Amino acid sequence: MDPDFWVPLLLPLAAWPLARVVTPRLPPRAASWLLTTGCLVLAAASTAALTLQAFAGLTVIPAIAHAGHWSTQALDSMEPVNVPLAIGCGLVLSALGGAFTRTAVRYARWSRALTRELDDHSPVAGIIVLRGEEPVAFSAPGRGGRIAISSGMLDALDPAERDALLAHERAHLRLRHHRFLNAITLAAALDPLLRPLCSAARFALERWADEAAAQHIGDRTVVAKAVAKAALAGRAEPAFALAATGGPVPRRVSALLAAPTRRLPAALLSATLVLGVTGWSAQTVLDAATDLHHDLESAQDFTADAHHRHLPDEHDGLRR
Repeated sequence: MDPDFWVPLLLPLAAWPLARVVTPRLPPRAASWLLTTGCLVLAAASTAALTLQAFAGLTVIPAIAHAGHWSTQALDSMEPVNVPLAIGCGLVLSALGGAFTRTAVRYARWSRALTRELDDHSPVAGIIVLRGEEPVAFSAPGRGGRIAISSGMLDALDPAERDALLAHERAHLRLRHHRFLNAITLAAALDPLLRPLCSAARFALERWADEAAAQHIGDRTVVAKAVAKAALAGRAEPAFALAATGGPVPRRVSALLAAPTRRLPAALLSATLVLGVTGWSAQTVLDAATDLHHDLESAQDFTADAHHRHLPDEHDGLRR
């Protein structure tokens, strides 16, 4: 078995140290794009590696080899297939496929239920005020984008902090952060080893919205206070919601209170690290797919040659 098979499966184990290195050194916007892309590529590569190995195991079944016109004799002469490993990959792939489907169904149900609930309220300038003392605030992408905030959350903040909180939620909607969130949530369902990297990507999205709110308000301290007070007063939102209370709030507040700095060398190194890891994973899968395709084509050619060797020569028949 090619040892490169393990590369896309083991690279997600580097997710946690990679997230610790990359997130603080990149601007939030760049970190969001890079980490989300990294999650998607690594999840796709690990899934493809499992699929290729499982499919290679299927080719040794005579009925499937016959349907694909592959010579079993030719396949046996090539790199042997590890049948137990292929079966294991098939089982893991089935389990991950089920997790992916469950996550997608949960999101669809959550989105429909949230849309129906918010449709019962009349938004004012895209803002829906929910009656209730429980402090809650989040953004919802449906119906052109709406922000839901409870009267309890409004009471917990002063006017300037309310503006900062609303600016944060508007940034989520304007920058289409829910698409990023959907991508990293599904990537984590496909490969649970990517959860640390996906959590770092979600944190980067919150930092991106924090910086956008600070730029809009013009006062980083006010945004930091709004985030801190909302987190202390509010509660955690469902996994599919983006809210100002999401992520490690102390780290977000510290970043807002600190003066923004430009660390170009560290940022470039971090970006190179992410791109290198994702590129390595994608390349190994492409090489494995190319090798398997070449082997199957060779097996087909062997079958075709054998078939032609057994066909009677029409000219010989006429001469007779």
